[in-house]
Amino acid sequence: MKHIELYDTTLRDGSQAEGISFSLHDKCQVAEHLARLGFDFVEGGYPASNDKDRGFFQHMKSVSFEGSPTKICAFGMTRRKGVNVQDDTGLRALLDSEAPIITMVGKSSSFQVVDILRCTKQENLDMIHDSVSFLRSAGREVFFDAEHAFDGFKEDPGYLLECLRTAEAAGASRIILCDTNGGSMPTEIYAIVKKLVSELNVPLGIHCHNDCELAVANSLAAVEAGAAQVQGCINGFGERCGNANLISIAANLALKMGYDVLTPGAIQSLTDCSRFLYETVNIKAPANQPYVGKSAFAHKGGMHVSAVNRNSRSYEHIHPTEVGNERRILVSELSGRSNIVAMAEKHHIGNDSQLMERILEDVVARESLGYTYEAADGSFDLLVRKCSGEMRSHFDVLKYHVNLTGRNKGDESRIYTEAIVKLRVQNETLYEVADGDGPVNALDSALRKALIRHYPQLKNLQLLDYKVRVINSEAGTAANVRVIIESKDETGTWGTVGVSENVVEASWIALTDSFEYKLFKDERQQASQNEN
Repeated sequence: MKHIELYDTTLRDGSQAEGISFSLHDKCQVAEHLARLGFDFVEGGYPASNDKDRGFFQHMKSVSFEGSPTKICAFGMTRRKGVNVQDDTGLRALLDSEAPIITMVGKSSSFQVVDILRCTKQENLDMIHDSVSFLRSAGREVFFDAEHAFDGFKEDPGYLLECLRTAEAAGASRIILCDTNGGSMPTEIYAIVKKLVSELNVPLGIHCHNDCELAVANSLAAVEAGAAQVQGCINGFGERCGNANLISIAANLALKMGYDVLTPGAIQSLTDCSRFLYETVNIKAPANQPYVGKSAFAHKGGMHVSAVNRNSRSYEHIHPTEVGNERRILVSELSGRSNIVAMAEKHHIGNDSQLMERILEDVVARESLGYTYEAADGSFDLLVRKCSGEMRSHFDVLKYHVNLTGRNKGDESRIYTEAIVKLRVQNETLYEVADGDGPVNALDSALRKALIRHYPQLKNLQLLDYKVRVINSEAGTAANVRVIIESKDETGTWGTVGVSENVVEASWIALTDSFEYKLFKDERQQASQNEN
């Protein structure tokens, strides 16, 4: 199988996305994570721009990626116009980074050179040649990123080729064609790359942006036309609409097109890699992301589930485990008995037809009240236990109460929240009071304080997300609300749901379900370990 190089620029180009920022620790952690998967190149940043990027390269000097092909790259630009290479501070910073590979971006579009850079075409060629030659003479390998290459080809193909040949003659070992504005079509990408591959002697790469939502398709088209390297970002992070998504690209190249990428077995870690990056930048992962999203292999319609039970190929283009993901069967008013049967194995219940009917009837009845279990697998698991008679509550709620006190101090208005819970746990009555930033936080704190002495494992329970949805808005302030809470511990995540006319009660139902599910899940895991 032909190997295609994967070049990750998440730490530089990806960090230009709105709302994304990496600390120095984050950058080092991400680089090491990508190296374990075998990404050929990891671009660490622009050392001339800030101390954080300079600190990254300083740290990486002492890091060894043993057994990994990964090489760290520093990013920079050609020398400034009118400045000698010896005096250019940007080039000096690239050398000081001691990165083994320098990725040098330069103009390759006559429009960009004349109207934006405002220099002559010849001076731009000199800037490319001088910069690449200077870095090569210092013993660094140089990749040349031809900015606006595809726009440049459409405007003035002769000048674009001059720029690329200048970089090649100066010693660049890779020339990367950049669809900088993200406006090219796959057919254009294929034709232009095919033409340029025949004109140059060094391997070509592709760097696409997603402004037309074609970055992945354009990257794959370039590979089919002869590109040997694909640049992009994990999860498609990047400025404007983002860069090409290396997660989807790696999966498509390996599983659909038969190319060799990453280290053996790394494709099965793509889901973990994707979620690790989302967690690092504190962004919720989109459920519908191809290959690795939570919904990528989720089935809801009863007809679909029935078919998947017979043969997963009926509605799945690959097996979820090939990328480290999992199949999910959703339960809703659209479900049939097939959905419940499919959930049986996951929730450790037998194929009892009467039990299946009871579960389905309960789901349909509760959904008519506003409940939904698509994002509430924890609550669904508890519902199954109740229907089967196996549910044993770990605590009984005797009373809960929330006090909200408003105070005005000058122009400043503050709300103080206090929650009181009274529980019975293992024949002991517990009474706790806690303050919080709002009713849900206060209730969570009080409930946790009351239970943790009996169930210390609750220290590992974290609430990740809280969503409120008005169900019947036409009822105005008397409308039912649905609260979904997403929780996690050291082994996984789950969702719970509550519905009521009172948002505090709906939140309390979802919150107590989350605690119950955590305790029930831990007991089940312990029992499984004891059996083994």
